[in-house]
Amino acid sequence: MISLQRIRDSRTEDYRFMESLIVQSFPVEEYRELHELRRVTEKTEIFHNNIILDGAERVGLLTFWDFGAFYYIEHFATLPSCRNRGHGQSAMNHLLSQLRSPVVLEVEPPDCELACRRIGFYSRLGFRLWKNEYRQPPYRPGQTWLPLCLMAHGNLSAERDFSTVAARIHKDVYNV
Repeated sequence: MISLQRIRDSRTEDYRFMESLIVQSFPVEEYRELHELRRVTEKTEIFHNNIILDGAERVGLLTFWDFGAFYYIEHFATLPSCRNRGHGQSAMNHLLSQLRSPVVLEVEPPDCELACRRIGFYSRLGFRLWKNEYRQPPYRPGQTWLPLCLMAHGNLSAERDFSTVAARIHKDVYNV
């Protein structure tokens, strides 16, 4: 059975598992500096740093922000040995069933096979790809803004909500 376990202390084995998986799963420009991730985990109440459990086994990570009007999923990954076994779909379905507001996440533009597969995965879960031009601010000084896309699940529309959603993510997640 899939569940999420929130991490609030960076000195735990669960935190070490999550940090190792985030470094292994994402390019360095797609996650914050590790000392900053530790600080946000321990000090920011609206940030939820979770490991994904299958029973008692750690199989992935899922981090999100609770902005009240919507949730923003910042990072989502499963262990390489657990991929394509349904853990990701089960974890996302579990999360969506628990949250009371719409959910937004960033994806790469659909210009390669992997990005199209990822967009397809989220589309099958009920997310809609927004066509608005969106750029992810850099996590670190000296890095460039990344062209990405937003996807939304729930009662949000690109026409009505894009500017507000993008501004909130930029301000609270990326400090821009």
